[in-house]
Amino acid sequence: MKLSDGVEWSVHCAMLLGSLPEHATLSGKALAEFHGVPESYLLKHLKALAAAGVMESVTGPRGGYRLARAPEDISLLDIVDAVERKKPAFRCTDIRRRGPCALGSDAYPRPCGINRAMLRAETSYRQALARENLKALTDEFVETADKRIIALAMEWFPENVRMPGR
Repeated sequence: MKLSDGVEWSVHCAMLLGSLPEHATLSGKALAEFHGVPESYLLKHLKALAAAGVMESVTGPRGGYRLARAPEDISLLDIVDAVERKKPAFRCTDIRRRGPCALGSDAYPRPCGINRAMLRAETSYRQALARENLKALTDEFVETADKRIIALAMEWFPENVRMPGR
């Protein structure tokens, strides 16, 4: 299974937004700059996250994006579903009913075994994503990241974080 680049970008942006003070925002441009990704492509995903209730889009000169819920209440599944639009990873087209060995519908009383196996695997995958939350990911990152990365981010924040009323 291949998820789009937008999933990776969205998780990184959500983790960054989760580290902001309450009510603070970052613009889409700042998020794109911080991660070195194209702003126009990233904005498409940020809008999807806002529509799904993962992020909020704040308008105005101090606007930008912030999380809509606490980081511990946002799972990787929330982000994947918002970006990938809940598309299933596997789509059975029931090819067993085609070709030279195909028979009538009565020859297929049970759903396709391959489809059932793939659905079980996808259910397990989705359950695993639902157990992972942004707070845990961020805590792990802060604990294991090279401290120079954290220092560089802390230097970058003051010029880019937008606080209401400032």
